[in-house]
Amino acid sequence: MSAATSPVPGKRRAWLLAIRPPTLPAAVSPVLAGTGIAAVDGDFEAGRFFLAMIGAIFTQIVVNFANDLSDFRRGADTPDRLGPPRAVAQGWLSQREITVGITLAAAAALIVGIALTLIVGWPILIIGGASLIAAVTYTGGPLPYGYRGLGDVICFLFFGFVAVMGAGYVQIEELTWELAAASVPVGCLVTAILVVNNLRDIRTDAASDKRTLAVLIGERNTRIEYALLTIAAFASISAFISVGLLPSYCYLAWIGLPPGMWLIREIVNGRSGVALNPMLKRTAQLHLLVGAMIGLGGVLATL
Repeated sequence: MSAATSPVPGKRRAWLLAIRPPTLPAAVSPVLAGTGIAAVDGDFEAGRFFLAMIGAIFTQIVVNFANDLSDFRRGADTPDRLGPPRAVAQGWLSQREITVGITLAAAAALIVGIALTLIVGWPILIIGGASLIAAVTYTGGPLPYGYRGLGDVICFLFFGFVAVMGAGYVQIEELTWELAAASVPVGCLVTAILVVNNLRDIRTDAASDKRTLAVLIGERNTRIEYALLTIAAFASISAFISVGLLPSYCYLAWIGLPPGMWLIREIVNGRSGVALNPMLKRTAQLHLLVGAMIGLGGVLATL
Protein backbone atom coordinates (compact mmCIF):
# COMPACT_ATOMS: atom_id res chain seq x y z
CA MET A 1 0.00 0.00 0.00
CA SER A 2 1.49 3.38 -0.95
CA ALA A 3 1.79 6.34 1.33
CA ALA A 4 -0.88 8.10 -0.72
CA THR A 5 -3.44 5.38 0.04
CA SER A 6 -2.54 4.64 3.67
CA PRO A 7 -5.59 4.41 5.92
CA VAL A 8 -6.06 7.17 8.48
CA PRO A 9 -5.17 5.88 11.97
CA GLY A 10 -6.52 7.12 15.27
CA LYS A 11 -4.47 9.68 17.16
CA ARG A 12 -2.85 7.14 19.48
CA ARG A 13 -1.90 4.96 16.53
CA ALA A 14 -0.56 8.01 14.67
CA TRP A 15 1.79 8.79 17.56
CA LEU A 16 2.97 5.19 17.65
CA LEU A 17 3.71 5.27 13.92
CA ALA A 18 5.59 8.56 14.35
CA ILE A 19 7.72 7.01 17.10
CA ARG A 20 8.66 4.24 14.61
CA PRO A 21 9.21 1.33 17.05
CA PRO A 22 11.22 -0.72 14.48
CA THR A 23 13.97 1.94 14.65
CA LEU A 24 14.36 1.85 18.44
CA PRO A 25 16.80 -1.11 18.46
CA ALA A 26 19.30 1.32 16.93
CA ALA A 27 19.34 3.01 20.34
CA VAL A 28 19.38 -0.23 22.33
CA SER A 29 22.33 -1.99 20.64
CA PRO A 30 25.09 0.50 21.62
CA VAL A 31 23.90 0.58 25.23
CA LEU A 32 24.08 -3.22 25.42
CA ALA A 33 27.53 -3.29 23.85
CA GLY A 34 28.97 -0.45 25.92
CA THR A 35 27.55 -1.75 29.19
CA GLY A 36 28.79 -5.28 28.59
CA ILE A 37 32.33 -4.22 27.69
CA ALA A 38 32.45 -1.84 30.65
CA ALA A 39 31.56 -4.79 32.90
CA VAL A 40 35.01 -6.24 32.17
CA ASP A 41 36.57 -3.34 34.10
CA GLY A 42 33.98 -2.73 36.81
CA ASP A 43 30.76 -3.71 38.50
CA PHE A 44 27.42 -3.58 36.71
CA GLU A 45 25.09 -0.85 37.96
CA ALA A 46 21.53 -1.76 36.96
CA GLY A 47 20.06 1.66 37.72
CA ARG A 48 22.63 3.43 35.56
CA PHE A 49 22.06 0.92 32.77
CA PHE A 50 18.31 1.51 32.69
CA LEU A 51 18.75 5.29 32.78
CA ALA A 52 21.19 5.09 29.87
CA MET A 53 18.78 2.90 27.93
CA ILE A 54 15.84 5.24 28.52
CA GLY A 55 17.89 8.27 27.54
CA ALA A 56 19.08 6.59 24.34
CA ILE A 57 15.54 5.58 23.35
CA PHE A 58 14.16 9.08 23.90
CA THR A 59 17.02 10.50 21.83
CA GLN A 60 16.09 8.13 19.00
CA ILE A 61 12.47 9.27 19.28
CA VAL A 62 13.66 12.88 18.95
CA VAL A 63 15.47 11.86 15.75
CA ASN A 64 12.33 10.27 14.36
CA PHE A 65 10.00 13.14 15.24
CA ALA A 66 12.45 15.76 13.98
CA ASN A 67 12.96 13.92 10.68
CA ASP A 68 9.21 13.59 10.24
CA LEU A 69 8.73 17.34 10.64
CA SER A 70 11.83 18.58 8.80
CA ASP A 71 11.48 16.28 5.77
CA PHE A 72 7.87 17.42 5.40
CA ARG A 73 8.84 21.09 5.56
CA ARG A 74 11.62 20.60 3.01
CA GLY A 75 9.39 18.66 0.61
CA ALA A 76 11.27 15.36 0.93
CA ASP A 77 8.18 13.38 1.97
CA THR A 78 6.10 13.18 -1.20
CA PRO A 79 3.33 10.79 -2.33
CA ASP A 80 6.08 8.88 -4.17
CA ARG A 81 7.82 7.95 -0.91
CA LEU A 82 8.68 4.22 -0.83
CA GLY A 83 9.16 3.87 2.91
CA PRO A 84 6.54 3.73 5.64
CA PRO A 85 4.23 6.78 5.56
CA ARG A 86 5.17 9.74 7.74
CA ALA A 87 2.69 11.17 10.24
CA VAL A 88 2.98 14.87 9.33
CA ALA A 89 3.09 14.33 5.57
CA GLN A 90 -0.06 12.19 5.83
CA GLY A 91 -1.84 14.77 7.97
CA TRP A 92 -2.19 12.35 10.88
CA LEU A 93 -0.33 14.79 13.16
CA SER A 94 -0.03 18.55 12.74
CA GLN A 95 3.29 20.37 12.65
CA ARG A 96 2.43 21.85 16.03
CA GLU A 97 1.69 18.44 17.52
CA ILE A 98 4.94 16.89 16.31
CA THR A 99 6.86 19.95 17.57
CA VAL A 100 5.35 19.37 21.00
CA GLY A 101 6.37 15.73 20.69
CA ILE A 102 9.96 16.74 19.89
CA THR A 103 10.02 19.05 22.89
CA LEU A 104 8.65 16.44 25.29
CA ALA A 105 10.95 13.66 24.07
CA ALA A 106 13.97 15.97 24.24
CA ALA A 107 12.95 17.08 27.74
CA ALA A 108 12.67 13.45 28.85
CA ALA A 109 16.12 12.67 27.43
CA LEU A 110 17.52 15.79 29.12
CA ILE A 111 16.00 14.85 32.50
CA VAL A 112 17.61 11.41 32.24
CA GLY A 113 20.88 13.08 31.28
CA ILE A 114 20.74 15.37 34.30
CA ALA A 115 20.04 12.41 36.58
CA LEU A 116 23.05 10.55 35.18
CA THR A 117 25.16 13.70 35.47
CA LEU A 118 24.39 13.88 39.17
CA ILE A 119 25.49 10.25 39.48
CA VAL A 120 28.59 10.06 37.26
CA GLY A 121 29.59 13.62 36.40
CA TRP A 122 29.41 16.37 33.80
CA PRO A 123 30.80 14.46 30.75
CA ILE A 124 27.45 12.67 30.43
CA LEU A 125 25.62 15.98 30.09
CA ILE A 126 27.95 16.98 27.27
CA ILE A 127 27.52 13.62 25.54
CA GLY A 128 23.74 13.74 25.88
CA GLY A 129 23.47 17.37 24.82
CA ALA A 130 25.63 16.83 21.74
CA SER A 131 23.56 13.77 20.81
CA LEU A 132 20.30 15.74 21.05
CA ILE A 133 21.74 18.51 18.87
CA ALA A 134 22.84 15.92 16.32
CA ALA A 135 19.37 14.36 16.45
CA VAL A 136 17.57 17.61 15.64
CA THR A 137 20.02 18.91 13.02
CA TYR A 138 20.09 15.73 10.93
CA THR A 139 17.32 17.14 8.76
CA GLY A 140 16.48 20.32 10.70
CA GLY A 141 18.03 23.71 11.23
CA PRO A 142 19.66 26.02 8.69
CA LEU A 143 22.37 23.50 7.70
CA PRO A 144 20.94 19.96 7.97
CA TYR A 145 23.89 17.60 7.58
CA GLY A 146 21.64 14.79 6.33
CA TYR A 147 20.95 16.90 3.23
CA ARG A 148 24.66 17.45 2.60
CA GLY A 149 26.05 13.95 2.39
CA LEU A 150 27.23 13.86 6.01
CA GLY A 151 24.52 11.64 7.48
CA ASP A 152 26.60 8.45 7.29
CA VAL A 153 29.59 9.96 9.09
CA ILE A 154 27.50 11.58 11.84
CA CYS A 155 25.45 8.40 12.25
CA PHE A 156 28.63 6.36 12.81
CA LEU A 157 29.99 8.98 15.19
CA PHE A 158 26.92 9.52 17.40
CA PHE A 159 25.02 6.22 17.17
CA GLY A 160 28.19 4.15 17.22
CA PHE A 161 31.20 5.76 18.87
CA VAL A 162 29.50 8.29 21.16
CA ALA A 163 26.63 5.97 22.15
CA VAL A 164 28.85 3.02 23.07
CA MET A 165 31.43 5.19 24.84
CA GLY A 166 28.68 7.01 26.71
CA ALA A 167 27.01 3.79 27.88
CA GLY A 168 30.34 2.48 29.08
CA TYR A 169 31.21 5.72 30.85
CA VAL A 170 27.93 5.55 32.75
CA GLN A 171 29.13 2.28 34.28
CA ILE A 172 32.85 2.82 34.97
CA GLU A 173 33.20 6.63 34.78
CA GLU A 174 36.08 6.51 32.31
CA LEU A 175 36.61 6.19 28.59
CA THR A 176 38.69 3.23 27.45
CA TRP A 177 40.18 1.85 24.26
CA GLU A 178 38.06 -1.27 24.81
CA LEU A 179 34.90 0.81 24.58
CA ALA A 180 36.23 2.53 21.46
CA ALA A 181 36.87 -0.88 19.91
CA ALA A 182 33.33 -2.05 20.68
CA SER A 183 31.94 1.08 19.06
CA VAL A 184 33.39 0.23 15.63
CA PRO A 185 31.21 -2.79 14.69
CA VAL A 186 28.18 -1.15 16.30
CA GLY A 187 28.84 2.04 14.34
CA CYS A 188 29.35 0.17 11.08
CA LEU A 189 26.03 -1.63 11.34
CA VAL A 190 23.96 1.33 12.49
CA THR A 191 25.35 3.24 9.51
CA ALA A 192 24.41 0.29 7.28
CA ILE A 193 20.79 0.79 8.41
CA LEU A 194 20.94 4.38 7.17
CA VAL A 195 22.57 3.25 3.91
CA VAL A 196 19.65 0.91 3.14
CA ASN A 197 17.19 3.69 3.92
CA ASN A 198 18.99 6.14 1.64
CA LEU A 199 19.44 3.56 -1.13
CA ARG A 200 15.69 2.94 -1.13
CA ASP A 201 14.93 6.67 -1.29
CA ILE A 202 17.71 7.65 -3.68
CA ARG A 203 15.43 8.76 -6.51
CA THR A 204 12.89 10.66 -4.42
CA ASP A 205 15.68 12.26 -2.35
CA ALA A 206 17.45 13.44 -5.50
CA ALA A 207 14.19 14.88 -6.83
CA SER A 208 13.67 16.87 -3.62
CA ASP A 209 17.31 18.05 -3.48
CA LYS A 210 18.08 15.93 -0.42
CA ARG A 211 21.74 15.25 -1.12
CA THR A 212 22.37 12.13 0.92
CA LEU A 213 25.65 10.30 0.39
CA ALA A 214 23.70 7.75 -1.63
CA VAL A 215 22.53 10.50 -3.99
CA LEU A 216 26.07 11.84 -4.30
CA ILE A 217 27.85 8.53 -5.00
CA GLY A 218 25.07 6.68 -6.86
CA GLU A 219 23.30 3.35 -6.45
CA ARG A 220 26.20 1.05 -7.33
CA ASN A 221 28.63 2.66 -4.91
CA THR A 222 25.96 2.80 -2.18
CA ARG A 223 25.50 -0.96 -2.49
CA ILE A 224 29.26 -1.38 -2.20
CA GLU A 225 29.26 0.89 0.85
CA TYR A 226 26.71 -1.37 2.51
CA ALA A 227 28.82 -4.45 1.83
CA LEU A 228 31.98 -2.80 3.14
CA LEU A 229 30.29 -1.61 6.33
CA THR A 230 28.86 -5.06 7.05
CA ILE A 231 32.14 -6.84 6.37
CA ALA A 232 34.05 -4.25 8.41
CA ALA A 233 31.78 -4.86 11.41
CA PHE A 234 32.79 -8.53 11.64
CA ALA A 235 36.38 -8.01 10.58
CA SER A 236 36.87 -5.35 13.26
CA ILE A 237 35.61 -7.72 15.96
CA SER A 238 38.28 -10.25 14.99
CA ALA A 239 40.96 -7.58 14.76
CA PHE A 240 40.20 -6.12 18.17
CA ILE A 241 40.01 -9.57 19.80
CA SER A 242 43.41 -10.44 18.30
CA VAL A 243 45.05 -7.39 19.92
CA GLY A 244 43.27 -7.85 23.24
CA LEU A 245 40.91 -4.90 23.08
CA LEU A 246 37.83 -7.14 23.08
CA PRO A 247 37.44 -10.39 25.01
CA SER A 248 37.43 -13.59 22.95
CA TYR A 249 33.81 -14.20 23.98
CA CYS A 250 32.88 -11.37 21.60
CA TYR A 251 33.26 -13.90 18.80
CA LEU A 252 29.66 -14.67 19.75
CA ALA A 253 28.78 -11.69 17.55
CA TRP A 254 29.84 -13.74 14.54
CA ILE A 255 26.49 -15.48 14.92
CA GLY A 256 25.34 -12.57 12.79
CA LEU A 257 27.77 -13.30 9.94
CA PRO A 258 25.52 -15.67 7.92
CA PRO A 259 22.53 -13.28 7.89
CA GLY A 260 24.97 -10.45 7.23
CA MET A 261 26.36 -12.19 4.15
CA TRP A 262 22.83 -12.93 2.96
CA LEU A 263 21.93 -9.26 3.30
CA ILE A 264 25.04 -8.25 1.33
CA ARG A 265 24.10 -10.64 -1.46
CA GLU A 266 20.53 -9.39 -1.66
CA ILE A 267 21.51 -5.72 -1.69
CA VAL A 268 24.54 -5.96 -3.96
CA ASN A 269 22.54 -8.07 -6.42
CA GLY A 270 20.12 -5.23 -6.97
CA ARG A 271 17.17 -5.12 -4.58
CA SER A 272 15.64 -1.68 -4.86
CA GLY A 273 12.59 0.40 -4.03
CA VAL A 274 10.04 -1.13 -1.67
CA ALA A 275 11.91 -4.46 -1.85
CA LEU A 276 14.52 -2.81 0.40
CA ASN A 277 12.07 -2.30 3.27
CA PRO A 278 12.51 -5.88 4.56
CA MET A 279 16.29 -5.46 4.17
CA LEU A 280 16.11 -2.34 6.32
CA LYS A 281 14.31 -4.26 9.06
CA ARG A 282 16.72 -7.17 8.90
CA THR A 283 19.75 -4.89 9.01
CA ALA A 284 18.32 -3.32 12.16
CA GLN A 285 17.89 -6.80 13.63
CA LEU A 286 21.48 -7.65 12.71
CA HIS A 287 22.70 -4.47 14.39
CA LEU A 288 20.81 -5.38 17.58
CA LEU A 289 22.10 -8.96 17.52
CA VAL A 290 25.74 -7.94 17.11
CA GLY A 291 25.54 -5.24 19.79
CA ALA A 292 23.88 -7.66 22.21
CA MET A 293 26.47 -10.39 21.56
CA ILE A 294 29.36 -7.97 22.05
CA GLY A 295 27.81 -6.95 25.36
CA LEU A 296 27.26 -10.57 26.33
CA GLY A 297 30.87 -11.33 25.44
CA GLY A 298 31.99 -8.65 27.87
CA VAL A 299 29.77 -10.03 30.64
CA LEU A 300 30.97 -13.63 30.08
CA ALA A 301 34.57 -12.45 30.36
CA THR A 302 33.88 -11.42 33.96
CA LEU A 303 32.67 -14.86 35.05
